[in-house]
Amino acid sequence: MEKTIKNILKKIESQGYKAYIVGGYVRDKLMGINSRDIDICTNALPKKVIEILNLDNKASDNYGCINIKTKKFNIDITTFRKEMNYDMHKPKSIEYIDDIKTDLLRRDFTINTILINSKGKFIDYFNGIEDVKKRQIKCVGDTKFKLKEDPLRMLRAIRFSVLYNMKLDDEIVSFIKDNGSLLKTVTTFRKKEELDKIFISKSKITGLILLKELDLLKPLGINFIDIKYTNDILGIYAQINIEEEYPFSKNEKDLINKIREVINNKEINNITLYKYGLYVNLVAGEILGYSHEKINKKYKSLPIKSRKDIKISYKDIVLIKNNCYNNLSDIYLEIENNILLYKIKNNKREIIKYLKECGENE
Repeated sequence: MEKTIKNILKKIESQGYKAYIVGGYVRDKLMGINSRDIDICTNALPKKVIEILNLDNKASDNYGCINIKTKKFNIDITTFRKEMNYDMHKPKSIEYIDDIKTDLLRRDFTINTILINSKGKFIDYFNGIEDVKKRQIKCVGDTKFKLKEDPLRMLRAIRFSVLYNMKLDDEIVSFIKDNGSLLKTVTTFRKKEELDKIFISKSKITGLILLKELDLLKPLGINFIDIKYTNDILGIYAQINIEEEYPFSKNEKDLINKIREVINNKEINNITLYKYGLYVNLVAGEILGYSHEKINKKYKSLPIKSRKDIKISYKDIVLIKNNCYNNLSDIYLEIENNILLYKIKNNKREIIKYLKECGENE
């Protein structure tokens, strides 16, 4: 056990309290995965923890969770509790308690209930270690109650299944198939958080297929026909028809739309590279089957990368057109395309010649 974490547990214990590492860190440790996020639970009240560890009062939030950041870890310390009257997937109230087993009962899945004490010993009340070994996701306590209490747990179960290559318990699968519509009560912000975690994983395609098999696409407000693998999360979203108003930033929406346009174009060429830029084309190209090397090489060889590179100004064009300002944007676009298609060279003399010839043919 890391010295920093052991010292925290020991300090709390030295004052007569219990303290354990719990949750994701323990689960990941059993699977040989390194984690920087550590959850510690204790029967010491938040104010007492702050006093014992000599922390600033600002370290505690409204739910009595104390956060400590070190160079290596992000540590959350919470007091044993009961959570009551869930509303919008959060408890309306909490009650601090002294019993660790009762605290663990509020958690979602057995794999997240395993404890480690200050001596490094595993403590397992709900057979979480066995479930980790069997690679299965099971709810703590009654499955129906747990998933109805917070329907977002259905997505969390799928996320854990996808990220850790685990099998969903039959009761969870059955509940999701019969009650997937409960996800409509979950905010798009919370749903997107879970989808994002699935879509940044290496098993994102498996995740999407699982969502489809469990009939969750409609409750999630998404749909897709065929998904090609891409490392980029926006590249995944660009291949999905999103029917609900998910909380993307303006920039994300813009990039998703541009990636879609290039995908629909079904080709990476000089025009798409120039119009949409390197990033959009790299993402779309991966989906279309182009190598990054080929796209980078093609982009570097572009005769122009922006209008600033064109060797003629608006003022020059106006003079050539006898001070006529009509259709200047169309003329500039025509010049761009002809340079990109190598029909004219990007030098002032060539462009002027082209414009005059066009004028004579009008």
